[in-house]
Amino acid sequence: MTSVHEEISAHSQKQHAHIQSFLALEQKREQAIESAVKKCEHNEPFSTDEINAITSKMNELARGGIVPLRKHVTIEMVEEYTQRKQK
Repeated sequence: MTSVHEEISAHSQKQHAHIQSFLALEQKREQAIESAVKKCEHNEPFSTDEINAITSKMNELARGGIVPLRKHVTIEMVEEYTQRKQK
């Protein structure tokens, strides 16, 4: 039989791993957004597919209740952000 301390420790480690996975995905998502914004700034074609694939993985983790949901990104959102950034 495991002790309460071991159970709490295992639970904490699982939550920590969950958060670390989320943070790694958050960083990848930010990089993908920045890449799309740069392409948009240079009037190059871009897609939000990579951003939203990462977002979907993040939202799967969020269903566990520890980390927040993230919105999927549209091409229009990137274009609007780029326009605001250039002003």
